Amino acid sequence: QVRLAESGGGLAQTGDSLRLTCANSGGEDDPYYLAWFRQAPGKDREFVAASNWDGSRTVYVDSVKGRFAISRNKDKNRTYLQMDNLKSEDTAIYYCAAGWTYFVESTPQRQAVYNFWGQGTQVTVSA
Repeated sequence: QVRLAESGGGLAQTGDSLRLTCANSGGEDDPYYLAWFRQAPGKDREFVAASNWDGSRTVYVDSVKGRFAISRNKDKNRTYLQMDNLKSEDTAIYYCAAGWTYFVESTPQRQAVYNFWGQGTQVTVSA
């Protein structure tokens, strides 16, 4: 069982930076993917970024490439989402999710391949 908890959300202005943290407990010795998804008001939840267990493979949605970076600190059981040059369209609840590599690796953008989810953290970007 993997438990996830997000933190670091808040209010920002366009062009600002925020760093989200996903703290995980359980499954520390297992190779799993960790991903970030987000859900904007009135929209479906969408994929943002994913990283394999050692950070050697990362995947991003096109809209955040060059602005967001996912990284993992396995020793501290933390996964980060560094968000730079924030835009108003980045306003959403951000969720971290974990899934076993075997199921996630071929389609890390799919929500259905992730078994464990956090409660989410709100990010609001104002112009």
